[in-house]
Amino acid sequence: MLPIAIYHEHPDWFRPLFAELDRRGLEYVRLDAAAHRFDPSERTSPYSLVINRASPSAYLRGHGQSTFHTLHWLHHLERIGVPVINGSTTYGYELSKASQLDALAQLGLPFPRAVVINDPSQAVAAAEDLRYPVLVKANVGGSGAGITKYETAAALEGAVGRGEVSLGVDGVALVQEAAPLRDGHITRVETIGGRYLYAINVFPATGSFDLCPADACQTTNGVELVRGACAVDAPKTGLRVEAGFPSAEIIEQVERIARFTQLDIGGIELLVDDRDGKHYFYDINALSNFVADAPNVVGFDPWVNFGDYIELRAGAPAGVGA
Repeated sequence: MLPIAIYHEHPDWFRPLFAELDRRGLEYVRLDAAAHRFDPSERTSPYSLVINRASPSAYLRGHGQSTFHTLHWLHHLERIGVPVINGSTTYGYELSKASQLDALAQLGLPFPRAVVINDPSQAVAAAEDLRYPVLVKANVGGSGAGITKYETAAALEGAVGRGEVSLGVDGVALVQEAAPLRDGHITRVETIGGRYLYAINVFPATGSFDLCPADACQTTNGVELVRGACAVDAPKTGLRVEAGFPSAEIIEQVERIARFTQLDIGGIELLVDDRDGKHYFYDINALSNFVADAPNVVGFDPWVNFGDYIELRAGAPAGVGA
């Protein structure tokens, strides 16, 4: 059997995945998304399955060249019939917060009001019908990157005038209402194969937009987590997590989002707006970094579930599980 390929850019995030594959005795190779090549004329692949773990935040680590190269390679793999976990459709949504909101609109699901812009000069006008504070969010983000909060129209106008508003690597951004979080947390629901896996409530540090669950340092009752999946000095982030228990309605909606975006594995984030008590979806994450020390947070090890899914897909035709 041909080996499985793990295509990734970050050196630390997937240590638990490699350990799980080693435990199962599965043959795999690691491919560096930051230094990669492919031949468009090839008709076969040396891999039985490609697992796409590329991150949109790669540019923060000097690896911005991986972002759109990955999309081209995924299209190529799918053309020649190679099964891919989190293929080009999913990755396309990962790379565009604007496309994510468009998907939510098509599904008829709630999201914070937003306007898409391609020049900072449009930011103030885009926010005219929005409630302040507002966020300017880079279309290509990741790990909370490229998000700035403005409390007033004057603050946003001043930032635009001073040339301080950046739209990110593709020159596109959202101007979006910054809803006050009910109970101070967002909820992240993880899925595999279009199905609910678990949910966590993530309590961000004051002023931070980094909600990566693998970077959480402690539970809400102060128990420090074993950060086996963490790639940064998590105790400095101030993130706290707890198990979440979303309603059946939210789980059904999350699964609809996962199936529509062909999300094989990933997390979907939502918040409850403290102004009206309603939930709103705001992010679809194809790069799923499971919560650190998951057995102590959600009661089981999701990397085992991921391993099961990989084994299922390794012998499946392309598209199964989407």
